[in-house]
Amino acid sequence: MTPQSSFMILAPIRPARIGAMRALLATMNSGPGTANPDNPMIPFSRFDNLHSARLVLLDDQTIGDPEEFYGVQRPDPPIYLAFLGDFDGTYDAFISLLVQHAAPGLRRIFSLCEGFSADEDVRAWMIAHETRPSAYYCNYVGRTVQQTREEERLRRALRRHLDRSPEVADGPPGAVHESLRRFVRAEKAAGRLTLTPPAPTPLGWTVRHAFDWAILVLLVIVLVVTLPLTLVPLAILALVLHAQESSAPEFAPPPDHRLAMSLAVLEDYDVTNQFSAMGPWKPGWLRALIIPPVLWIINLTASTIYTKGRLTRIHTIHFARWVYLDNRTRLLFASVYDGSLESYNEDFINKVAIGLNIVFGNGVGYPRTAWLITKGCKDEQKFKYFLRRHELPTDVWYNAHPGLTAFDLLRNSTIRNGLEKVSLSQREAREWVALL
Repeated sequence: MTPQSSFMILAPIRPARIGAMRALLATMNSGPGTANPDNPMIPFSRFDNLHSARLVLLDDQTIGDPEEFYGVQRPDPPIYLAFLGDFDGTYDAFISLLVQHAAPGLRRIFSLCEGFSADEDVRAWMIAHETRPSAYYCNYVGRTVQQTREEERLRRALRRHLDRSPEVADGPPGAVHESLRRFVRAEKAAGRLTLTPPAPTPLGWTVRHAFDWAILVLLVIVLVVTLPLTLVPLAILALVLHAQESSAPEFAPPPDHRLAMSLAVLEDYDVTNQFSAMGPWKPGWLRALIIPPVLWIINLTASTIYTKGRLTRIHTIHFARWVYLDNRTRLLFASVYDGSLESYNEDFINKVAIGLNIVFGNGVGYPRTAWLITKGCKDEQKFKYFLRRHELPTDVWYNAHPGLTAFDLLRNSTIRNGLEKVSLSQREAREWVALL
């Protein structure tokens, strides 16, 4: 099994160069915000292990909120270029591949960032500007780009064969399964189909995964054992939090029309979309105490419990990351999801409202929560306005498997797994044939 990883190169841009940066990035696209996979700047199609990537300017429209609503002055942060993506394999190998295929284009892009000189070592500069997420989620750990492409070709070949062979399609499920197994063996022998076996799982990843599970089990034990001792302090903290919540300012007006239009024009060209949003945390010691362990637990459970197709009850997210910025005063959330933004928001509200509130309820202006669990995003309209106001237009967006949802990818893997079994029970055969 080849595990997935991520990169995020973050570099400040001088305000005078923002227009030039947006114009340069636009040359990489075949449509609004949608990358041409063969663009000469960063030829994404050459990367057989890159699931998704984006370039986005982190131009936060909400940086003045802490001062306006809490009277807290913070230094104005820079506007950043963020180049981020999700890939198969190790970080060092991917960065080397990135330089191999795109060094001239990367030089042109980074030359508009602060601190990049003409004689810069591109690889070293990118590594120096790497910003790791505090929490990271991958829909299905171990499913590579190569696998998704091969399994989609397999599904299409099976469908074409069934369409051309009604006598096979009309047979009993067990007979259909056996006939298709013979068909696939013949196609592979003729070189028309390839189903690459998974690579061995790296030992380092296996050790880290086992360690994460051990930490999770230990955490549960510690929480249970120490509950009698921590109950009173936690109750006091909860009361302090509730007192702050009752007076916390909300600010979720309808989004600016120009911002809404600039975001809408980038959405729904495919079944899969990208989402990028950022904003400042509420000031104070209590929020600084809450946020780090919450993100740590999200990261821990995403690396242990939620590795096979779902994040709690949500199945439509391909990748997601939560990234601290500017000495932990701001957060960037970036995800890849299926469906419209409306359905994406409703998925969160209806299925993981508590999780939304626990994380984003610490953001300035978020709809008022109660005990950081209830209310908040349940005020649906305010929540959607809040998100839209914090959302950022993505300049360049690449997806390695357009037209395929997370459900499609899981279905395709299930079809392949069924084919690799010598025989199926009647029930298993019926369920497997139904996938076709």
